[in-house]
Amino acid sequence: MNRVIIGLAEQTECFYLYDAGKIKDQIRKLRTAFPQIDFLYSIKSNSNKGVMKTVFSCGLGADAASLGEVMLAQQSGLNKENIYFSAPGKTSQEIEQAINRAEIIADSLTEISRISAIAGKTQRSIGIRINPDFSFDSTAGTASKFGIDEKEALRYLQSEVPDNVRINGIHVHVKSQELNSEKLKSYYRNMLMLAENVEAVLGYQLNYINMGSGIGIAYSETDTEIDIDSLGKETENLFSEFRKTHPNTRLMIETGRYVVCQSGVYVTHVVDRKESHGKTYIILKNTLNGYVRPSLARMVDKYDKESSIPCEPLYSGADSFSFYAPYQDREKEIVSLVGNLCTAADVIAEDITMPYLQTGDILVINNAGAYAAVISPIQFSSQTAPTEYLLHEDGSIETYFL
Repeated sequence: MNRVIIGLAEQTECFYLYDAGKIKDQIRKLRTAFPQIDFLYSIKSNSNKGVMKTVFSCGLGADAASLGEVMLAQQSGLNKENIYFSAPGKTSQEIEQAINRAEIIADSLTEISRISAIAGKTQRSIGIRINPDFSFDSTAGTASKFGIDEKEALRYLQSEVPDNVRINGIHVHVKSQELNSEKLKSYYRNMLMLAENVEAVLGYQLNYINMGSGIGIAYSETDTEIDIDSLGKETENLFSEFRKTHPNTRLMIETGRYVVCQSGVYVTHVVDRKESHGKTYIILKNTLNGYVRPSLARMVDKYDKESSIPCEPLYSGADSFSFYAPYQDREKEIVSLVGNLCTAADVIAEDITMPYLQTGDILVINNAGAYAAVISPIQFSSQTAPTEYLLHEDGSIETYFL
């Protein structure tokens, strides 16, 4: 990987590099651990066409959070039955364009009404997103902009579903980036109980239960990576029991960042260095505007040291990234890593130990495979956008331009 990075850095100022082999390895881990589960790739985590092609070639479906992502999934070769469109605030125009391309998951009661009006005399099957009366961390649910509150949903399903609409699935997502296996197991149990409560009201079995995402990755050295094999074994009986009475119901989990985050790195160049009041600044090309999450981590750490509550997908933790420069034989120094934008917020690390860096050197940032290019303000300051590369297992490289 180092050889590839150095080679690409000779021709490109700043870029993302994604490892297709690593993506496939992560998918294999999930499918081995959860043989009874279908997985949906969360397109919003990384919508690079090469990454999507790699993921979908492994048989995953798509979790689409916009009409644009529905179209991307369709262009990638997926059929309607494997594209699940779940997002709040869908317009009538978006519903009309998506209704024959994806399984639509209604986020509100008014959205169900809009779908019914669009369907007219045609019978339409849809899912609903539920805001449950449980969470990962407690027995109580919380207010949310997502989904229909559980009690309201069950009341509505008893008698108010339009005649031309059939509810064929449910979707819940309440948290991302969970590393506690016990919380995940509890969540899966609650999900299956919720499904049975919905079925009791409907009077028939659901076609699918989308349990959302939640499986996290170890961002920092202090994180304990989730034992995916152990989690799979411990939930096998739970899903097997459910399968006995629901042989035709699809159980689905969204991948979130799990399959792509650690597959990617962001590479940039040193464009200058300077001293100010005894402090050394290493100025890099395209940091906040090229890969925003390290800068956001610094801002949260600086202004909210007491709580530092994660706000996914913008912020996971203060130490969610490592910075590597391939010059380990050089003398070490204490520096702050900053970008070339005209804003004081363009800081990715302060007072850290690095090898002596000079103009033209490269810096590599990890965990850049998810929620990186897709959420970075690349248009800010009209800088040249980073390039994206996909490294295949045979060593070939595909190039994509943002």
